[in-house]
Amino acid sequence: MENLKKMAGIKAAEFVKDGMVVGLGTGSTAYYFVEEIGRRIKEEGLQITAVTTSSVTSKQAEGLNIPLKSIDQVDFVDLTVDGADEVDSQFNGIKGGGGALLMEKVVATPSKEYIWVVDESKLVEKLGAFKLPVEVVQYGAEQVFRRFERASYKPSFREKDGQRFVTDMQNFIIDLALEVIEDPIALGQELDHVVGVVEHGLFNQMVDKVIVAGQEGVQILTSTKAK
Repeated sequence: MENLKKMAGIKAAEFVKDGMVVGLGTGSTAYYFVEEIGRRIKEEGLQITAVTTSSVTSKQAEGLNIPLKSIDQVDFVDLTVDGADEVDSQFNGIKGGGGALLMEKVVATPSKEYIWVVDESKLVEKLGAFKLPVEVVQYGAEQVFRRFERASYKPSFREKDGQRFVTDMQNFIIDLALEVIEDPIALGQELDHVVGVVEHGLFNQMVDKVIVAGQEGVQILTSTKAK
């Protein structure tokens, strides 16, 4: 599996050109993309500016001497490459397994091109088997949790080391065990209007390409979404 992730990450790095502002994703597959960008800078003299989607990726990029700016220091991002936890046949996806969904969506939104790198196990017909992360402010988090309980979304607070997980933006994450999401667009709109929800892990119709590594090799799926 790690070899498949590495294949996808390295393939995605081929889309990076000199002078680009590049969004560096977070997660086990995006890790290999960032490593390859670092190699290209060192060995090929690639010149880019990068923005990152988490403190973990920032630390990795700094160790590779990748030049960094904050998202507020750039007007746009030429290309962002990130992983995904699930991708359906309509190019909707669930992200946030690594807890960086808010920053990931902040960087993805101003990106001219958005690519996901995944192994073939992440492709599904319908989303939902992977728990849907919802980032919520700490104040009132229990109220939001109870609202999700009443909606039968089977919520659970994400924990780490026996305590509630806190994101880079100092928020909690509530994971929803939905099993099947029949209408990701409608659910995304519903969550957008819940007071206390900062962001959710539904990345609906945002991605341009999905690079999939499988036993047969690497394939590139292209979305038909409007530009």
